[in-house]
Amino acid sequence: MPVRPPIRCIDVTSRFAAPLFFALALAAQAADMGKEVRVAYPSAESKLDPQAESDEASGGISDNIFDSLLEYDYLARPARLKARAATTLPEINADGTVYTLHVKPGIYFTPDPAFGGRRRELVAQDYVYSIERLLDPKLRSQWLFLVEGKIRGAGEAQALARQAGHFDYDRPIPGLRALDRYTLRIELTTTDFTFGYMLAMPATAALAREVVERYGDDIAAHPVGTGPYRLVQWVRGSRLVLEANPGYRDERFESVGADDPRSREIMSHLAGKRLPIVGRIEVYIVDEAQPRWLAFLSGEYEYLRPLPEEFADLAMPGGRLAPNLARQGIRATPDEVAYTTYTTFNMSPAIDGKRNDVGGYTPERIALRRAIVQGFRIDDEIAILDKHQSTRAQSPLPPGVTGYDPRFASPTLGYDPARAKALLDMFGFVDRDGDGYRENPDGSPLSFDHASVPTQRERQRNELWKTSMDDIGIRVTFHKVEKLPELRKQAQLGKVQSFSYGWIADYPDGEDFLQLFWGGSIGQANYAMFDLPEYNDLYERAKKLPEGAERNALYERMVKLVLVYAPWMVETYKAQTVLMQPWLLNYKKHPFAIEPWKYLDIDTARRARR
Repeated sequence: MPVRPPIRCIDVTSRFAAPLFFALALAAQAADMGKEVRVAYPSAESKLDPQAESDEASGGISDNIFDSLLEYDYLARPARLKARAATTLPEINADGTVYTLHVKPGIYFTPDPAFGGRRRELVAQDYVYSIERLLDPKLRSQWLFLVEGKIRGAGEAQALARQAGHFDYDRPIPGLRALDRYTLRIELTTTDFTFGYMLAMPATAALAREVVERYGDDIAAHPVGTGPYRLVQWVRGSRLVLEANPGYRDERFESVGADDPRSREIMSHLAGKRLPIVGRIEVYIVDEAQPRWLAFLSGEYEYLRPLPEEFADLAMPGGRLAPNLARQGIRATPDEVAYTTYTTFNMSPAIDGKRNDVGGYTPERIALRRAIVQGFRIDDEIAILDKHQSTRAQSPLPPGVTGYDPRFASPTLGYDPARAKALLDMFGFVDRDGDGYRENPDGSPLSFDHASVPTQRERQRNELWKTSMDDIGIRVTFHKVEKLPELRKQAQLGKVQSFSYGWIADYPDGEDFLQLFWGGSIGQANYAMFDLPEYNDLYERAKKLPEGAERNALYERMVKLVLVYAPWMVETYKAQTVLMQPWLLNYKKHPFAIEPWKYLDIDTARRARR
């Protein structure tokens, strides 16, 4: 059963704004307020602030409340950008350093007391301000990496903010300007042909400065945007209700489509329709997999994303929808996502003054990491933990991003304990005292600590780690157990020897994964502390090239360096499934967008017959 709200909840709709909402609703209402979509999230939202949030739940909700300049064509595969709040795709100069965009006139924020009773139009300066918020040290945005060091003059603004203790939003940044009411120009410090993807992410969506300043530190509880939905109720960590924005612009569905049956069906149903279609979205937070699963089966939710791994064998035996579910009209669709899982090894030779056995760039340390990779029972992880909802990865780059080569097969990956033992023997990692565990070549004890989060699945993974490492004679411990936010923080500081994680692509370019190994990302998402001059040079050269064969060749060389030095054990590509009720129409998960709520429709007659 879904989590039901307690008696007390926050009604986000302001009394101050109610008359204006009523007038807008009378004027035009695209959505059918009699239709609703209900969905369960496995983890709670944190902040409904696009620049501050960093979790998928908050991002999916925020993306339906706020407008970024660009978005992805819903059906196009491979992924393709299109205009959202902008009139067209950006104008980019020849060397990829200047992006010019024009905001559509006539887009308005939902009413709020901060606007003093006036309709507040979205303008180019709102995007200047919102991107500046990413740079504000006080916000400590997890999305800073999208713009840090990239915009001309932004570094100086950051430095001044650190010195003064506050960010001066009135001091112009030369590379980030509103040329007029609707024109935005972004000048980059160096060539970057992927920067347009940043403008399709929720993190660069527009907030109004007067709203942020009115609510201050509580801004994340007051999401005032221009998107297709508005928040009307919120019980933190339990339930959120969104309703179609009565003042939303006249947006009609357009797509270049795709040549597969499901896309053709959706295109037929949506072509030319005004968005959004469904009037109400209800989001429940249900941490445990079994209640989500049972509630979906009883018709409480319109879709289940992703299918919990615990129930994959029941729902998708042999990779096909179970007959009992098919008879009910339930359908399955891929959870399209570019998602690589991995284990990261800290490459620093020492951590807190103590030698780090898995770190370093010398031949014996490279051999040790590669032996660990070849000794890990990856097929058992896929079968036992993932329930075959993943496939073996051959590269850090997953399908769906530029640079991915489906023909590439790594010679260093794959379970091969005999080769792992031979490699360890060759480089002097042998058991000198007869206790079953190998020592370092100098005779000192050899071990590494694998950090994890406190969940049952991670405890099972740790058991698999121990069995795998015992087989090849390497001692592994599991002393560091932290909740994920703290574990990530410690990893950013270089205090974690090893931990297993995953990266979901933010945009459809291999650079999104390759930047995780760039020396400039240390202290951010380069948890491996990998800092190889040859790799850094290739990365910086690739950033200056447009998409094409020359850049892909550099990507391939970077991938090979990662596999040779093994700062990661590249594990799997997630291949999960979404289950849909028979009355849900138009659902198709996009690899680089989060929630497609504005496209969804409900067959109310079929729902009534359930």
